Amino acid sequence: MTGTEPDEVLVRTAGRAGLIVLNRPAALNALTHGMVARIHQALDGWEQDERVETVVVTGAGERAFCAGGDIVAIHRAATGGDPGAVEEFWRAEYRLNARIARYPKPYVAVMSGIVMGGGVGVSAHGSVRIVTGTTRVAMPEAGIGFVPDVGGTYLLALAPGELGTHLALTAGSAGAADAMTCGLADHFVPAEQLPALLDELTARPVHDVLERYVAPAPPGRLAAQRGWIDVCYAADTVEEILDRLLGSGEPEAKQAADRITANSPSAVKATLAALRRARELGPLEAVLDQEYRTSCAALATADLAEGIRAQVIDKDRTPHWHPATLDAVAPAAVDRYFTPLGERELGLATTTPLERW
Repeated sequence: MTGTEPDEVLVRTAGRAGLIVLNRPAALNALTHGMVARIHQALDGWEQDERVETVVVTGAGERAFCAGGDIVAIHRAATGGDPGAVEEFWRAEYRLNARIARYPKPYVAVMSGIVMGGGVGVSAHGSVRIVTGTTRVAMPEAGIGFVPDVGGTYLLALAPGELGTHLALTAGSAGAADAMTCGLADHFVPAEQLPALLDELTARPVHDVLERYVAPAPPGRLAAQRGWIDVCYAADTVEEILDRLLGSGEPEAKQAADRITANSPSAVKATLAALRRARELGPLEAVLDQEYRTSCAALATADLAEGIRAQVIDKDRTPHWHPATLDAVAPAAVDRYFTPLGERELGLATTTPLERW
């Protein structure tokens, strides 16, 4: 995961802007370790470059901004490969997520098409997050036996009410309006307006440009569902959440319960615990430290390998989770996701800004 082809990330300057294009359209622009390193290098160079006033990040092709990390490499590590390589990838990726969130210049992410997992990490922490009519934002980790990472639990814990819990436990997706409702995006721009917007961003400050291109997003669904979502997901356990969903009488709530039940029982329980803990941890860096623990723990479970197999490798969509039911997931098994790593800790929350980079 450490290498990268020269053209997997296109980096150039144009006028006042530094432009980054994720350029693996055949792989839905999924991130590799080398791509993360290249983005970080570009941000470091532009921070002190007075000619660069705005950073703009886009994805190549029409299908995706970025569909996540290199999940095939993660599967190799989870099935007997080198877990150390994946852990190093996560270390670099999470440090980049924190870097983006603290970047001192406008960081404009154009979140067209699929934005999942690692794609959320390199977009939703930015200062200007643009969605279009094709946008589908998701943290689908529970569906592959994983726990939301890349600062996902931080963002979802900040979403209004229990919207973030709903998205995380169901591994659901959000269109443009719903992404904005959840605080994962800021502005809707019609897709046909993007070329003109991007062209103008090379010549003028972003906030002078945006007002002419921003439009109302097509209606979403989540705002109208806040009533049952906030009540059902406020419960303390996954079991109680499911009971409330099934007893609410809402068809959408029943569908949500079915989606949660289809996901990894261990990952669902760990995800709920991670979200609740994230609300108390404070800054993004502290949450990323926690996510590094949960990610490393998930890598050692059978469910991560099985989930990737079922959803990505064999695509039979019939994962066999172990354990198979929520009541079989012992509290100690959930606690293991949060076990301190000693010298392997990510350590973002305990370093100074200078030491981080």
